Amino acid sequence: MSLYAYKGPVRDAILNWKLQGQDAGVRWLLDAAMPRIKELINADDLLLPVPMPLSRMRKSGVHHSADLCRWLSAGVGCGWDWQLLRRVGEQPRQSALSGVARRKNLRRAFALAADFRASLADASTIWIVDDILTTGSTLNFAARAAKPLKRDVKVLSLARTLNRG
Repeated sequence: MSLYAYKGPVRDAILNWKLQGQDAGVRWLLDAAMPRIKELINADDLLLPVPMPLSRMRKSGVHHSADLCRWLSAGVGCGWDWQLLRRVGEQPRQSALSGVARRKNLRRAFALAADFRASLADASTIWIVDDILTTGSTLNFAARAAKPLKRDVKVLSLARTLNRG
């Protein structure tokens, strides 16, 4: 599920957030979509951001998917956990790869934390959250890694690119 198409003002808002740290446009997009978000996500659901490589997070100091989870959690009243789903190893950035290369790049890139059962509490549905969905490879492999949680696993992106393979 994607909230928006990645084009026009939505694309501009996301690029301002990701490249210049200006989150006002993205926060406005989330506020505008909150009625729909509340139809999808329940208070007993758990949000998990798509993890990014630690080296990239240390360098940038920003974890966009975790920010989305935090903002969504505040709007819906559900929980979120940025450490339950982990990145394994270092992979090239997805944005620089073709569709086929993206799928190969992330095949074994995600795993659950060793103590994952302690974080679940009473979560009924697990949502894997990412900022932009292009080919779906990132969300697909992250959702596969979440299967041992033995919960319904769904995916959500802020925006989806159009006409990409």
